[in-house]
Amino acid sequence: MKARIYVTLKQGVLDPQGKAVLGGLKNLGFKELEDVRIGKFIEITLDHMPLEDAQRMLRDMCEQLLANTVIEEYRFEIEMDGKER
Repeated sequence: MKARIYVTLKQGVLDPQGKAVLGGLKNLGFKELEDVRIGKFIEITLDHMPLEDAQRMLRDMCEQLLANTVIEEYRFEIEMDGKER
């Protein structure tokens, strides 16, 4: 079972890394860009367990360590038997 976790800054939170990348891309000629936001992607392999237990465990991991919920939001996808849940 694989889980993919996406952590991004909440809207309204300044993203200096995103601004630096935006400036770099514009300097390279990509003038049509309006904004860039930088986030994190985390992939975790879990032992087989009921879907509800996996969701609860992933939520706890995100709340306790993987995301700073004051300024970041997260979402996750779980792949079981080759199917996304």
